[in-house]
Amino acid sequence: MKRILIFSLTYHPYVGGAEVAIKEITDRLSPAEFVFDMVTLRFDSALPEVERIGNITVHRIGPTVPDAKVSDRNMPFVLRRAKLLFPFGAFWKARALHKAHPYDMTWGMMANQAGFAALFFKYWFPRVPYFLELQDGRALSEMTKRRRILLPIWWLYKRIYLNADRIKGVSHFIEREVRAIGYTKEIDVIPNAVDVAKFSQFVPLVELAKLKEKYEKKLGDVFLFTASRLVLSRGVEDTIRALSYLPYHVKLLIAGTGDDQKQLEAIADEIGVTDRVIFAGHIDHAQLPLYYKISDIFVRPSIIEGFGNVFVEAFAAGIPVVATPVGGIPDFLFDPDHNPDKEPTGLFCAVRDPKSIAEAVKRYMNDPVLTANIITNAKQLAAEKYDWNIIARDVRTLFSALV
Repeated sequence: MKRILIFSLTYHPYVGGAEVAIKEITDRLSPAEFVFDMVTLRFDSALPEVERIGNITVHRIGPTVPDAKVSDRNMPFVLRRAKLLFPFGAFWKARALHKAHPYDMTWGMMANQAGFAALFFKYWFPRVPYFLELQDGRALSEMTKRRRILLPIWWLYKRIYLNADRIKGVSHFIEREVRAIGYTKEIDVIPNAVDVAKFSQFVPLVELAKLKEKYEKKLGDVFLFTASRLVLSRGVEDTIRALSYLPYHVKLLIAGTGDDQKQLEAIADEIGVTDRVIFAGHIDHAQLPLYYKISDIFVRPSIIEGFGNVFVEAFAAGIPVVATPVGGIPDFLFDPDHNPDKEPTGLFCAVRDPKSIAEAVKRYMNDPVLTANIITNAKQLAAEKYDWNIIARDVRTLFSALV
């Protein structure tokens, strides 16, 4: 039995792609083979300091507030400070845990404050293998522009990468970025995935009818769907603007919440499509398959994207995808014009180009043969390569090589 300590800045109930990946992978690894602990921030005073979630014993640290909001823009000062100091508090907590039950490996999730904590642990315990996982789709060359605080410590920040014994990236884009800063050891490109069975399963027609009625989807309506945090880096505003180039019966269903919802609503009002944009709010992940099933085309014109689980969810659910060729998306989305040597799995649109989005949507609407071919290929690709059971098997092999 091997003991692995995970450093993650956030964890359930604060869930993004990285947190989903941790849980999906660890839930599929045998507790008889691997024991997982995690150090993460607590944020909310209602959350317990220690809790068992799936196969992970979660140790939460740091100051809290009631009903905590963890959005960067709306986060209370005490929680901002907790994020800043997390590397030190997490390292101190990890030392105590390691003293009680020594670890065979550490797992740093992302090159953020959690990566710093894993680095400090590596400095203190150099014989314990340090594994770093990367999921961010931002170019490393832009990091100091986005976070000025990194400028004076850039030499130390790079050590998060360079001191890792092994790195896993979720896309070839990330692999290229890490090589560019001088990492010479092994990099494993293992993507994120989805629960293919859940997203491809049959949904009773009565459930779909109820959801269509809730959102007033009429016969002949075409629903574009996106699931995203509502911030102005996910391209939701470009999809809203694309409606002005599309027929009136094309509408946009948006699942998610975020700091920029008011701005998105204002954009819809400004261009006169308010009655065609539906803000569904937060949708529990377990309910998302229903939303894919009542929709016709998934659209997410990302500006940055490390991988993008939602695209593969759409693949498995059987609806065609419009996306931008950024970050890790070209690893799995093959446009017939961009990739003539591959079976097509979706259509690309240009970044920050509402008219290009509309053209891709129209292509699906006007070419049912192409659409059917793309849906078939995408579903097959999801089942063969992007199921969590496959990814967990590959990660298990990686862990076994390290410990």
